Amino acid sequence: MANHVSALKRARQTETRTAVNRANRSRVRTSLRAMREALVKGDAKAAQEQYRSTVSVLDKSVQKGILHDNTASRYKSRLNARLKALATA
Repeated sequence: MANHVSALKRARQTETRTAVNRANRSRVRTSLRAMREALVKGDAKAAQEQYRSTVSVLDKSVQKGILHDNTASRYKSRLNARLKALATA
């Protein structure tokens, strides 16, 4: 355990930031899961709405430093490709 005042403060900050990062990461994973489930169900309209919210969550996660920019772009590209395939099918 930390003994110095500054080390104690850093430990407190780490706990807080860890909780925030965990919540944000969970939000991203939940949104991705919901999007994939919407694609599996085959409802193009619902999948389109879910895609918009998922892209928003992904972009926010990049701003918060949860995901790398290229990672979010890759997710968005793959989800959009699946959405287009569903819409044309």
